[in-house]
Amino acid sequence: MIKKAVLPAAGLGTRFLPATKASPKEMLPIVDKPMIQYAVEEAESCGIREFVIITGKNKRSIEDHFDSSVALEENLKQAGKETLLDEINRHRHLAFAYIRQGRPLGLGHAIECAKPFVQNEPFVVSLSDDIIDPDDTLLADMIEIFNTYQSPVVALEEVPESEVHKYGIIKGIHVKSDLYKIESLIEKPAREESPSNLAVIGRYILTPDIFDILEEMPPGRAGEYQLTDALNGLLAKRDIYGLIYRGARYDAGDKFGFLQATINLALKRPDFSDQLKEYIVSTAEKLR
Repeated sequence: MIKKAVLPAAGLGTRFLPATKASPKEMLPIVDKPMIQYAVEEAESCGIREFVIITGKNKRSIEDHFDSSVALEENLKQAGKETLLDEINRHRHLAFAYIRQGRPLGLGHAIECAKPFVQNEPFVVSLSDDIIDPDDTLLADMIEIFNTYQSPVVALEEVPESEVHKYGIIKGIHVKSDLYKIESLIEKPAREESPSNLAVIGRYILTPDIFDILEEMPPGRAGEYQLTDALNGLLAKRDIYGLIYRGARYDAGDKFGFLQATINLALKRPDFSDQLKEYIVSTAEKLR
C-alpha cells in the first residue's frame, strides 16, 4: 500500500508577488481553502494518512494551518459554530511532518529532501498548485496502475503543440486506453523537438530507488535538480508508466489558472453557485 505523500512547497511564488512576499503561494485560497489543502484531501481520499511538506522560509503558516488552534477552537465552541469547528479539525487524524529545503534547487532536490521520511516505501508526490477537480479520481486511478504494474506512474495531459515548451514531455508506447509506457522524457522542449504533446502534470507515484538517481545525478539547467532528469535515469532500471488525465485541471500557479480554479470550484458549491452564476451572467451582459 502507498501510505505517504510528499508535497513540495518551498518555491518562492514569484508569479504572485506582492501577495506572496510574506505568505506562501500554497496558502492562497481557492474559494475558502488554501490550495495545498486540496492536494492533502485528494491524497486522503485515497487512504493516505502520512504527509511530509517540503518547506522553506516564510512557510510557517502552512504548519499552523494543519495544526490545532486552541483559542480559535474554544471561540467556535463557545459560539456554537460546530460546523466550522468540525471543518478546521477535519485533518486532525492525519500525520504531518515538515522538512526545510535550505535552497530552492528544483523539484528533484525537494523530493530528495523527503528521503528520511519516505525511507524504503513507494510514495505520492503532489504539486499543490496543480488543482485537480475534487470529484475526479486521477490519483486513485494512478494508485491502481501502480498496484498492477509495481512501477512508477506519472500523470499526463494532452496539451496544444504551442505549449509543449512549458512542460516535461514524454515519448511513449501506447499500452491501453489512456495508459502509456514511457520511453523517455524531455524537459520543456522546443515545439519542433517535442516527441509528443503528452505533458507531465503535478501528480507522481514514485518508488524509493528514485533517491539513488537523485543523489548521483549532476544539476541541470540553472543549477537545479530536475525530476525529469531523474526519471530518465530511472528508466534505465525499470519501467515507468504515464496515465492521461482527461478531467478538469487548473494550473493555479498561474494567475489566470488560479482565477479559473476559483470560479469553477465556486460554481460547484451549492451554497452560492446560483448567486455566482447570476452575477457572472449579469456582469457579462454589462461588458458587451
